[in-house]
Amino acid sequence: MPSIYARRSGVLASAAALAALTTLVNAPTAQAAPPTPISASAARTYLATVTPKAEGSSTGYSRDLFPHWSTVSGTCNTRETVLKRDGVNVVQDSSCAAISGSWYSEYDGATWTAASDLDIDHVVALSEAWRSGASSWTTSKRQQFANDLTRPQLIAVTDNVNQAKGDLDPAEWMPSRTAYRCTYARMWVHVKQYWGLSMDSAEKTALVNVLNGC
Repeated sequence: MPSIYARRSGVLASAAALAALTTLVNAPTAQAAPPTPISASAARTYLATVTPKAEGSSTGYSRDLFPHWSTVSGTCNTRETVLKRDGVNVVQDSSCAAISGSWYSEYDGATWTAASDLDIDHVVALSEAWRSGASSWTTSKRQQFANDLTRPQLIAVTDNVNQAKGDLDPAEWMPSRTAYRCTYARMWVHVKQYWGLSMDSAEKTALVNVLNGC
């Protein structure tokens, strides 16, 4: 009997381990990226309908006209929400500030363990949006744009990479990590399409060239 019991216990233990493994495999993974952008083919289709338009003036632009970061829930604002979403094993304090975790910057391939090394990039920069049509929006609509968590408009990246990008469009700047350029182009087109923002000729050409290789 002892040997039979031992074998039965081993079977039960194996079954439990298998069940635990199955649960682990099937468990939802943390979303370490912005919402999935439109497909390359959908982006190409949209670009085919775009009539290029010269960029507007920066006159009157101010970041204050795009209020951010907005409160999402409790003490958590948009920045902290994106840091939590884009990181791995992110721990937040009672104020929702990220105090530990790991972040992979898709733009340059760097990994960081301090939230202070990351910026939240507006894929379509606020001033770029201003020159592309947002100058005529209400402040409320600009606030929605600056805090858009539903479209692929916000992403946690290396701070100095974001600062080097500034308000440049895809004709002037693309991620140094070439493997992410297709995704970045899709993100850019998705955001501009949804928000009804114009594109200039060089910008459209750059996007078409990238997406044709995707």
